[in-house]
Amino acid sequence: MGASAPDYQLYSYWRSSASWRVRIVLELKGLAYEYVPVHLVRGGGEQHTVAHDARNPFHELPVLTTAAGAHLRQSVAIVEYLEELHPAPALLPRDPVARAQIRAIVEAVNSGIHPIQNLKVLQQIELDFGATSEAKVAWARQWIARGFEALERVISPVAGAHAFGDAVTLADCFIIPQVYNAHRFGVAMEAYPTIARVTASAAVLEAFVRAHPDVQPDAA
Repeated sequence: MGASAPDYQLYSYWRSSASWRVRIVLELKGLAYEYVPVHLVRGGGEQHTVAHDARNPFHELPVLTTAAGAHLRQSVAIVEYLEELHPAPALLPRDPVARAQIRAIVEAVNSGIHPIQNLKVLQQIELDFGATSEAKVAWARQWIARGFEALERVISPVAGAHAFGDAVTLADCFIIPQVYNAHRFGVAMEAYPTIARVTASAAVLEAFVRAHPDVQPDAA
């Protein structure tokens, strides 16, 4: 008897932190998925092709395609969908205040830190203002550091073994990829001991190891 088809297709790029968040959740929940690489740089970026435009008119990653053929876009919407459809293990607690606090951490990364330093923005400041490679790195480093200064203050009172208490939550799924970006851009993590500690705690878990960029099929 042949192997069953995967539950999902994930259109991803190995170093896309938004895609990485979804990979972590898929792995934590033990869901079968087919990894479909979309190279964000080669040939001007495969996210701009006609084929990917049909999946996502925003020309972004990730896209999660369901067995029924629905294309789900935006990492927060995707992980919330997975949490609702596959509630075990729970990545949001039952308490509504705690849920809101975790969602606020998620959005601090998703809308407050990541967009200002992502590939699309860095490419645009080069085009519009002639930013050098060094200037782009400095720009990204500044905005990550500024975000981490606030994030450290937010999570330090609520962190346990992980970013919000002792269980893995969606907060960890968003923080870990952003810390990877921080290292890429030379952010000094010594200034953010709680963020660094909870990242180290999650990084050794099997699901986080399997979702890491370096082990993806398109890793450079």
